Amino acid sequence: MIAKASIAELAPFYHRYLQQIPEGDILVRLQEQADELKKMLTPLLPEKQNYAYDAGKWTVKELFGHMIDTERIMAYRTLCIARGEEQSLPGFEENAYVANAQFSKREWSSLLQEYQWQRQANIILFESFDETTLPRTGTANNNPATVRGLITVIAAHEFHHVQILKERYRLK
Repeated sequence: MIAKASIAELAPFYHRYLQQIPEGDILVRLQEQADELKKMLTPLLPEKQNYAYDAGKWTVKELFGHMIDTERIMAYRTLCIARGEEQSLPGFEENAYVANAQFSKREWSSLLQEYQWQRQANIILFESFDETTLPRTGTANNNPATVRGLITVIAAHEFHHVQILKERYRLK
């Protein structure tokens, strides 16, 4: 079991995300999220995949791609800190990543598969961490973060964007 991180384990930027995640086992939450997102996104028709709710906003494909990229980056940061990395890990500019990813050219099934495999690989990795690893602290984007904190951010970031998919993109 990996309990939800406290706000002391992450930079203030992430506090708004943490507030959205209920207490409990983050590993269970990560699996529940994967199941929920698969159910929500698998049947999505092409016209909905390329839909943006307003001018200048990301399409569903771009938002989903951003979620995958962010999970991959947070998992990398988690791995580095878990293994004792002492160097500050770089930040990333999410809009530049989306602009350069060309998600609109990707097959929907490929994005779905990438997400599922990324999530399952992360859960397996996180399950291998013990109680001495979870509180280990490192620096990411010039801010201190614990292993547990970054795992919680993965769940919280996804929760945030699933809410956007439901509310602004009107997905169920």
